[in-house]
Amino acid sequence: MIEPWLTFLSVWALTYALVFGSYLAFGWAFTVWARGRGERKIQPRRDGLKRRDAEIRASARSLVVTCACFAGGLTLATYGVRLFDAASLSWWSAPLMFAASVVLFDAWFYAVHRLAHTAPFKRWHLLHHQSVAPTVWSNYSDTAFDAFTQQGYFLAMPLLTPFPVEVFVVHRVFDHFNGMIGHSGYEVAAGPASRAPWPLASVTFHDMHHATFSTNYANHFSFWDRVFGTIHPDYDRRMAVWEAPAAAPAEALRGRSHS
Repeated sequence: MIEPWLTFLSVWALTYALVFGSYLAFGWAFTVWARGRGERKIQPRRDGLKRRDAEIRASARSLVVTCACFAGGLTLATYGVRLFDAASLSWWSAPLMFAASVVLFDAWFYAVHRLAHTAPFKRWHLLHHQSVAPTVWSNYSDTAFDAFTQQGYFLAMPLLTPFPVEVFVVHRVFDHFNGMIGHSGYEVAAGPASRAPWPLASVTFHDMHHATFSTNYANHFSFWDRVFGTIHPDYDRRMAVWEAPAAAPAEALRGRSHS
Protein backbone atom coordinates (compact mmCIF):
# COMPACT_ATOMS: atom_id res chain seq x y z
CA MET A 1 0.00 0.00 0.00
CA ILE A 2 2.93 2.35 0.54
CA GLU A 3 4.12 2.24 -3.08
CA PRO A 4 1.15 4.14 -4.62
CA TRP A 5 1.53 6.85 -2.01
CA LEU A 6 5.23 7.18 -2.71
CA THR A 7 4.48 7.36 -6.43
CA PHE A 8 1.85 10.04 -5.82
CA LEU A 9 4.16 12.14 -3.64
CA SER A 10 6.99 11.82 -6.15
CA VAL A 11 4.79 12.83 -9.10
CA TRP A 12 3.28 15.65 -7.02
CA ALA A 13 6.67 17.08 -6.05
CA LEU A 14 8.09 16.78 -9.57
CA THR A 15 4.97 18.32 -11.12
CA TYR A 16 5.03 21.23 -8.68
CA ALA A 17 8.70 21.94 -9.35
CA LEU A 18 8.20 21.86 -13.12
CA VAL A 19 4.97 23.87 -13.17
CA PHE A 20 6.01 26.56 -10.70
CA GLY A 21 9.49 26.79 -12.18
CA SER A 22 8.19 27.18 -15.73
CA TYR A 23 5.54 29.63 -14.48
CA LEU A 24 8.31 31.89 -13.15
CA ALA A 25 10.54 31.44 -16.20
CA PHE A 26 7.80 31.94 -18.78
CA GLY A 27 6.31 34.84 -16.83
CA TRP A 28 9.65 36.63 -16.81
CA ALA A 29 10.29 35.90 -20.50
CA PHE A 30 6.83 37.09 -21.54
CA THR A 31 7.18 40.26 -19.47
CA VAL A 32 10.44 41.07 -21.26
CA TRP A 33 8.86 40.31 -24.65
CA ALA A 34 5.85 42.53 -23.91
CA ARG A 35 7.82 45.66 -23.03
CA GLY A 36 8.07 46.85 -26.60
CA ARG A 37 4.59 45.80 -27.66
CA GLY A 38 2.28 48.27 -26.00
CA GLU A 39 0.08 48.37 -29.10
CA ARG A 40 -1.02 44.81 -28.27
CA LYS A 41 -2.05 45.62 -24.69
CA ILE A 42 -5.77 45.07 -24.25
CA GLN A 43 -6.32 47.40 -21.28
CA PRO A 44 -3.63 50.07 -21.71
CA ARG A 45 -4.99 52.32 -18.95
CA ARG A 46 -4.66 49.69 -16.24
CA ASP A 47 -1.40 48.41 -14.80
CA GLY A 48 -2.03 44.79 -13.88
CA LEU A 49 1.62 44.28 -12.96
CA LYS A 50 1.01 46.11 -9.68
CA ARG A 51 -0.40 42.82 -8.40
CA ARG A 52 2.49 40.67 -9.62
CA ASP A 53 4.00 39.81 -6.23
CA ALA A 54 0.62 39.00 -4.68
CA GLU A 55 -0.26 36.83 -7.66
CA ILE A 56 3.00 34.91 -7.47
CA ARG A 57 2.40 34.19 -3.77
CA ALA A 58 -1.18 33.10 -4.45
CA SER A 59 0.02 30.92 -7.33
CA ALA A 60 2.63 29.21 -5.15
CA ARG A 61 -0.21 28.18 -2.80
CA SER A 62 -2.84 27.22 -5.38
CA LEU A 63 -0.41 25.11 -7.38
CA VAL A 64 -0.14 22.75 -4.41
CA VAL A 65 -3.77 21.78 -5.12
CA THR A 66 -3.47 21.94 -8.90
CA CYS A 67 -0.48 19.61 -8.94
CA ALA A 68 -2.09 17.28 -6.40
CA CYS A 69 -5.09 16.83 -8.71
CA PHE A 70 -2.81 16.05 -11.63
CA ALA A 71 -0.57 13.70 -9.65
CA GLY A 72 -3.58 11.95 -8.11
CA GLY A 73 -5.24 11.28 -11.44
CA LEU A 74 -2.07 9.94 -13.03
CA THR A 75 -1.19 7.78 -10.04
CA LEU A 76 -4.64 6.21 -9.74
CA ALA A 77 -4.84 5.54 -13.49
CA THR A 78 -1.33 4.05 -13.50
CA TYR A 79 -2.31 1.63 -10.74
CA GLY A 80 -5.44 0.55 -12.62
CA VAL A 81 -8.08 2.56 -10.77
CA ARG A 82 -10.04 3.45 -13.90
CA LEU A 83 -13.27 2.46 -15.64
CA PHE A 84 -11.65 1.61 -18.98
CA ASP A 85 -8.37 0.14 -20.08
CA ALA A 86 -6.10 2.73 -21.62
CA ALA A 87 -6.45 2.99 -25.39
CA SER A 88 -3.36 2.49 -27.51
CA LEU A 89 -1.53 5.50 -28.88
CA SER A 90 -0.91 5.89 -32.61
CA TRP A 91 -0.24 8.67 -35.08
CA TRP A 92 -3.98 9.21 -35.50
CA SER A 93 -5.43 8.25 -32.10
CA ALA A 94 -3.10 10.45 -30.04
CA PRO A 95 -4.17 13.79 -31.60
CA LEU A 96 -7.83 12.72 -31.59
CA MET A 97 -7.74 11.88 -27.89
CA PHE A 98 -5.87 15.09 -27.14
CA ALA A 99 -8.49 17.13 -29.03
CA ALA A 100 -11.30 15.27 -27.24
CA SER A 101 -9.68 15.97 -23.88
CA VAL A 102 -9.39 19.68 -24.68
CA VAL A 103 -13.09 19.85 -25.61
CA LEU A 104 -14.10 17.91 -22.49
CA PHE A 105 -11.96 20.15 -20.32
CA ASP A 106 -13.55 23.26 -21.79
CA ALA A 107 -17.03 21.92 -21.00
CA TRP A 108 -15.86 21.10 -17.46
CA PHE A 109 -14.25 24.52 -17.08
CA TYR A 110 -17.33 26.37 -18.32
CA ALA A 111 -19.58 24.50 -15.87
CA VAL A 112 -17.45 24.93 -12.75
CA HIS A 113 -16.55 28.51 -13.68
CA ARG A 114 -20.22 29.46 -13.99
CA LEU A 115 -20.78 27.76 -10.64
CA ALA A 116 -17.99 29.83 -9.10
CA HIS A 117 -19.85 32.98 -10.11
CA THR A 118 -23.03 32.02 -8.24
CA ALA A 119 -23.80 33.36 -4.77
CA PRO A 120 -22.85 30.28 -2.70
CA PHE A 121 -19.37 30.04 -4.23
CA LYS A 122 -18.48 33.56 -5.42
CA ARG A 123 -16.50 34.42 -2.28
CA TRP A 124 -13.95 31.71 -3.16
CA HIS A 125 -13.54 33.07 -6.69
CA LEU A 126 -13.12 36.75 -5.86
CA LEU A 127 -9.36 36.41 -5.33
CA HIS A 128 -8.89 35.58 -8.99
CA HIS A 129 -10.97 38.59 -10.00
CA GLN A 130 -8.87 41.02 -8.02
CA SER A 131 -6.84 40.92 -11.24
CA VAL A 132 -9.17 43.20 -13.22
CA ALA A 133 -6.45 43.68 -15.83
CA PRO A 134 -4.86 40.22 -15.83
CA THR A 135 -1.23 39.60 -16.64
CA VAL A 136 0.84 36.54 -17.37
CA TRP A 137 1.21 36.13 -13.58
CA SER A 138 -2.57 35.92 -12.98
CA ASN A 139 -3.31 32.44 -14.28
CA TYR A 140 -2.85 30.57 -10.99
CA SER A 141 -3.84 33.39 -8.63
CA ASP A 142 -6.63 31.26 -7.17
CA THR A 143 -8.03 29.93 -3.95
CA ALA A 144 -7.85 26.21 -3.19
CA PHE A 145 -11.54 26.00 -4.19
CA ASP A 146 -10.85 27.36 -7.67
CA ALA A 147 -7.79 25.19 -8.10
CA PHE A 148 -9.61 22.02 -7.07
CA THR A 149 -12.82 22.58 -9.03
CA GLN A 150 -11.10 23.65 -12.24
CA GLN A 151 -8.09 21.35 -12.19
CA GLY A 152 -10.09 18.48 -10.71
CA TYR A 153 -10.60 17.53 -14.35
CA PHE A 154 -7.11 16.02 -14.31
CA LEU A 155 -8.00 14.01 -11.22
CA ALA A 156 -11.32 12.67 -12.53
CA MET A 157 -10.87 12.14 -16.27
CA PRO A 158 -7.94 9.69 -16.18
CA LEU A 159 -10.31 7.45 -14.18
CA LEU A 160 -13.40 7.97 -16.34
CA THR A 161 -12.03 7.89 -19.89
CA PRO A 162 -9.86 5.47 -21.90
CA PHE A 163 -7.29 8.17 -22.63
CA PRO A 164 -3.73 7.10 -21.70
CA VAL A 165 -1.91 9.14 -19.09
CA GLU A 166 0.41 10.51 -21.80
CA VAL A 167 -2.56 12.38 -23.28
CA PHE A 168 -3.20 14.12 -19.96
CA VAL A 169 0.47 15.00 -19.56
CA VAL A 170 0.52 16.73 -22.95
CA HIS A 171 -2.86 18.35 -22.25
CA ARG A 172 -1.65 19.69 -18.91
CA VAL A 173 1.45 21.21 -20.53
CA PHE A 174 -0.75 22.81 -23.18
CA ASP A 175 -3.19 24.13 -20.56
CA HIS A 176 -0.32 25.56 -18.51
CA PHE A 177 1.07 27.78 -21.26
CA ASN A 178 -2.30 28.49 -22.86
CA GLY A 179 -3.61 29.72 -19.51
CA MET A 180 -0.66 32.00 -18.93
CA ILE A 181 -0.90 33.51 -22.41
CA GLY A 182 -4.68 33.76 -22.05
CA HIS A 183 -4.22 35.88 -18.93
CA SER A 184 -1.34 37.91 -20.33
CA GLY A 185 -3.32 41.02 -21.26
CA TYR A 186 -1.72 41.14 -24.71
CA GLU A 187 -3.68 40.10 -27.79
CA VAL A 188 -1.57 37.57 -29.64
CA ALA A 189 -4.32 35.32 -31.01
CA ALA A 190 -6.47 37.65 -33.10
CA GLY A 191 -7.72 36.16 -36.35
CA PRO A 192 -10.82 34.82 -38.07
CA ALA A 193 -10.66 31.57 -36.05
CA SER A 194 -11.16 33.51 -32.82
CA ARG A 195 -14.53 35.04 -33.73
CA ALA A 196 -17.85 33.93 -35.23
CA PRO A 197 -18.46 31.60 -36.92
CA TRP A 198 -15.28 29.88 -35.72
CA PRO A 199 -15.04 28.44 -32.18
CA LEU A 200 -11.63 29.42 -30.82
CA ALA A 201 -11.24 32.03 -28.08
CA SER A 202 -8.61 34.76 -27.95
CA VAL A 203 -6.73 36.57 -25.20
CA THR A 204 -9.30 39.36 -25.44
CA PHE A 205 -12.04 36.79 -24.75
CA HIS A 206 -10.80 36.03 -21.22
CA ASP A 207 -9.56 39.56 -20.62
CA MET A 208 -13.15 40.76 -21.12
CA HIS A 209 -14.27 38.24 -18.50
CA HIS A 210 -11.92 39.78 -15.94
CA ALA A 211 -13.06 43.28 -16.84
CA THR A 212 -16.80 42.56 -16.76
CA PHE A 213 -17.06 39.55 -14.39
CA SER A 214 -20.27 38.29 -16.01
CA THR A 215 -19.44 37.11 -19.55
CA ASN A 216 -17.05 34.78 -21.41
CA TYR A 217 -16.76 31.91 -18.92
CA ALA A 218 -15.13 29.29 -21.14
CA ASN A 219 -11.43 28.71 -21.63
CA HIS A 220 -10.40 27.50 -25.11
CA PHE A 221 -13.61 27.99 -27.11
CA SER A 222 -16.34 30.59 -27.43
CA PHE A 223 -19.15 28.22 -28.43
CA TRP A 224 -20.20 27.31 -24.87
CA ASP A 225 -20.84 30.98 -24.14
CA ARG A 226 -22.62 31.41 -27.46
CA VAL A 227 -24.89 28.43 -26.77
CA PHE A 228 -25.76 29.52 -23.23
CA GLY A 229 -25.99 33.24 -23.97
CA THR A 230 -23.08 34.40 -21.83
CA ILE A 231 -20.75 35.77 -24.49
CA HIS A 232 -19.91 39.47 -24.30
CA PRO A 233 -22.09 41.20 -26.94
CA ASP A 234 -19.14 43.25 -28.18
CA TYR A 235 -16.64 40.41 -28.43
CA ASP A 236 -16.84 39.65 -32.16
CA ARG A 237 -16.65 43.33 -33.10
CA ARG A 238 -13.57 43.80 -30.96
CA MET A 239 -11.90 40.83 -32.59
CA ALA A 240 -12.68 42.16 -36.06
CA VAL A 241 -11.04 45.46 -35.09
CA TRP A 242 -7.92 43.65 -33.84
CA GLU A 243 -7.59 42.09 -37.29
CA ALA A 244 -7.44 45.50 -38.97
CA PRO A 245 -5.56 47.78 -36.55
CA ALA A 246 -4.53 50.26 -39.22
CA ALA A 247 -8.16 51.02 -39.95
CA ALA A 248 -9.22 51.74 -36.35
CA PRO A 249 -8.35 54.27 -33.65
CA ALA A 250 -6.17 52.91 -30.86
CA GLU A 251 -8.87 53.29 -28.21
CA ALA A 252 -11.37 51.33 -30.31
CA LEU A 253 -8.71 48.70 -30.93
CA ARG A 254 -7.80 48.12 -27.32
CA GLY A 255 -10.90 49.28 -25.46
CA ARG A 256 -11.01 51.17 -22.21
CA SER A 257 -12.52 48.79 -19.70
CA HIS A 258 -14.48 46.20 -21.70
CA SER A 259 -17.66 47.48 -20.11
